[in-house]
Amino acid sequence: MSRADLPSRYQLAELGALLAEPARAAMLLALLDGSARPAGELARVAGVGAATASAHLKRLRDGGLLVVHEQGRHRYYRLADDDAAAWLEAMALPRAPRVPRPRGSDPALCRARTCYRHLAGQLGVALCEAWLARGWLRAGGDGMHLDAACAEALAASGLVQPPSSWLLGLCGRGCLDWTERKLHLGGPLGVAITGAMLDAGWLRRSQRSRALLPSDDGLRRLAQLGVRLDALVDPAA
Repeated sequence: MSRADLPSRYQLAELGALLAEPARAAMLLALLDGSARPAGELARVAGVGAATASAHLKRLRDGGLLVVHEQGRHRYYRLADDDAAAWLEAMALPRAPRVPRPRGSDPALCRARTCYRHLAGQLGVALCEAWLARGWLRAGGDGMHLDAACAEALAASGLVQPPSSWLLGLCGRGCLDWTERKLHLGGPLGVAITGAMLDAGWLRRSQRSRALLPSDDGLRRLAQLGVRLDALVDPAA
């Protein structure tokens, strides 16, 4: 982010004010999984009436955090973009010194979860660190890019269909992880790889939270791609 992209003090104060209302915060957290939801569902999540929810949603739209998709008579709200999702995830960072697991956190959520539409948590951090160390990910001023060797390895593993060269044109970004305080891979590249893992059955979505549940085969294949799994928490703990 360049200095010209940074918010002014007034914009920063407005963003803080948007999160200061618990109902609005609840709506935003419900949309961090990348879903689009109708106003009625968001009202129930926030525990407010329809009129109050409408006012909150308008303010979030005016503040640039939400967009609305109209489909016939229905209106669905979602986060505006990856920037909004990354900002919200970063705002959840505790200010206390790092501990192995934040008190009261869900082990499955710490292990692997969605940050908007890309993989976060311990598994996401382990993937990002391993591929950077191997040179499969290259970090530069314009973001993170996949090396051709990694794209070929992903095709050989069955994660994507060859040719895999389309992955080389996608830009990723380092997204600060809420529980790990390290970077995981976000942006269009992170979204594409996470989507491929879901399609291939390496991951599946939890029905109860933003947690992503790796399959045994998915963990085995990720280990073959250099991802260290020894630091993952036990989801049954």
